[in-house]
Amino acid sequence: MLSIDGTTVYRENQIMETLVEQRKHTRTNLSWPISIWLPEANRFFNGRSTNISKTGVFISIPITTPVRPGHIVEINFPRTAALAKEKGQFARIKSGKVVRVERKNMLKDANIGVAIRFQ
Repeated sequence: MLSIDGTTVYRENQIMETLVEQRKHTRTNLSWPISIWLPEANRFFNGRSTNISKTGVFISIPITTPVRPGHIVEINFPRTAALAKEKGQFARIKSGKVVRVERKNMLKDANIGVAIRFQ
């Protein structure tokens, strides 16, 4: 049922959904080279981060990456030489769970978007 200017309009078989923002932490746009280790494929896949927060990251990787929701991955964030010297490591490695795979732009740039929640 939909009310327009006091008139009620009925539409059959229409489902209306409301999307509710569930993020608790601010996302920061960050385009940075990354690689993910996918145990199911027994190899690394290279890509780029798109944005990141305290609890997760959204990345762009090649469409050939056999990833799906539920997979546990390791994300490798390489550091600059100066930061590696300061921190004593050449990369920051985080484990995460794939929570969403977006294929809507795959024909545009041959990549898929993957949302990963840090563990």
